[in-house]
Amino acid sequence: MIGGGPNSFIGAIHRIAARIDGHIELVAGAFSSDENKSRMTGDELGLAPERIYKNFEELILTEAKLPAEKRIDFVSIVTPNHVHYAPAKLAMENGFNVVLDKPLCLNLTEAKDLLAVQKKTNALFCLTHTYTGYPMLKEAKTMIAKGTLGTLRKVYVEYPQAWLSTALEQQENNKQAAWRTDPTKSGQGGCIGDIGTHAFNLAEYITGLQVIKVSAHLEIYVPQRLLDDDAMMMLQFNGGATGVLIATQIAAGEENNLKIRVYGEHGGIEWQQQDANTLQVKMLNQPVAIYRAGTNYVSTLTQQNSRTPAGHPEGYLEAFANIYNNFASALLHKKNNNSVPLQHDDFPSLEDGIRGMAFIETVIASNTSTEKWTPFTY
Repeated sequence: MIGGGPNSFIGAIHRIAARIDGHIELVAGAFSSDENKSRMTGDELGLAPERIYKNFEELILTEAKLPAEKRIDFVSIVTPNHVHYAPAKLAMENGFNVVLDKPLCLNLTEAKDLLAVQKKTNALFCLTHTYTGYPMLKEAKTMIAKGTLGTLRKVYVEYPQAWLSTALEQQENNKQAAWRTDPTKSGQGGCIGDIGTHAFNLAEYITGLQVIKVSAHLEIYVPQRLLDDDAMMMLQFNGGATGVLIATQIAAGEENNLKIRVYGEHGGIEWQQQDANTLQVKMLNQPVAIYRAGTNYVSTLTQQNSRTPAGHPEGYLEAFANIYNNFASALLHKKNNNSVPLQHDDFPSLEDGIRGMAFIETVIASNTSTEKWTPFTY
């Protein structure tokens, strides 16, 4: 692991998710840019002292010299955005596979370079867009792919949060708010990069469609904030569907109720994170059907990404674990020189990350454009 030192929220989440299914063991780390903090975290996690490193360069270059049976198989990078590109690139160049927290990096130029390195090294690469790991979103994806809803017409996706309703970044010791609102560390996008990319990725994952045009409006509501804290936009997809995406971090009173609705010519689906084990299926001229996780009537893909019987809720950590579990399964097949079965190749890729970076840049361009629509190209 690179990053995830003292008081790191996302580092702890990654470690929990990685070990849920028992396929992954944390054996080495450079947990902080402060060598003492890295050492302290590694000691708390029970790592061998010689595999607690002072920085990511030392970790990658030292591990690369170890015998194949001892060195790490992949790195998990859980640093702020501006420390994504360099360790991911160095890891792939030294023969390691990569799991990386989203968004991919600071800009599209870095993203394209990472893709070139991946193609050259054949590294397995996973970007942790967590929400695609929820079982009932996989059920929605399966239904849509089978044509249950017919030709898709409308996509509505929203991600409201409240946590940046005030100027938390101006308070002492609030590192999360500070780096996420700092363009030198977060990149060009604030809210749109932090949670807007999640909503965008989810819409494309479930529908199997791709955004081709955007008409966006960004706002900064909190005084002296440097990056957007609110975003709304219209979307055009290939195939003719249109949609609306809303992402906001200043929706006072909200938590993290990510929600998506998709409508086709024959019916629609609705899912929200606050009731993550339920998928509503609304077919034309029929009663609303409730599909539940853990049941035997859902698809094979959904069942493969569930762990508990119906009525035993699985949530955010388990969805995160599904990303890691599918990556681990794919990596085991790769290590054994086997092709990766389709059901194990079900995790966000570097290509998804590039589309996420292009999405940020397209939205920003649209926000300043006088044209109604901005093409999604890169």
